[in-house]
Amino acid sequence: MERETTRNLIGSALLAVGGYLLFKSGNALPKKLAVIKPFDKEKFLGKWYEIARLDHPFEKNLTNVTATYSKKSNGKIEVVNRGYNEFEFNWKEADGKAKFKDDENRGALKVSFFGPFYAGYNVIEVDEDYNHMLVAGDNLDYLWILSRKTDIPGKVKDNFLSKAKKLGYKTSRLIWVEHNQD
Repeated sequence: MERETTRNLIGSALLAVGGYLLFKSGNALPKKLAVIKPFDKEKFLGKWYEIARLDHPFEKNLTNVTATYSKKSNGKIEVVNRGYNEFEFNWKEADGKAKFKDDENRGALKVSFFGPFYAGYNVIEVDEDYNHMLVAGDNLDYLWILSRKTDIPGKVKDNFLSKAKKLGYKTSRLIWVEHNQD
């Protein structure tokens, strides 16, 4: 009985520490990264097509990925990510929320799809009209290239790839997302 109680306490402590570390990860930028400032929240809202990403488990096997951001009445941002699983032949959708880390004039947000746990979402490059965007996570394992259309001009792509490489991202590992479903 005492052994089981000790095991439960250790398990709870590990969960708490893991949750804390995950929560804290939403508050830090990788070294050398600078977010966009000034950042225009209104221009940011709307639908974005994922052009490329560094692979991670929560988007495994997804094509036709989009992210739609809309303003909520409480000032936060609603996030709807959607993608087609090409092996299961069905659409996956995840609803989440985003909020600014501090100043709404900076492209530093935190996004949550899992309760109170947030991850960093840092806009490190965006064009003047908010048609193309380069987004970094909390470390060099998370990077996205987004566009308002299903493709991106070569010049913009080259600029984003050059910037990402200089920051230390392994751009050769990017997955280029296909958009062929409605």
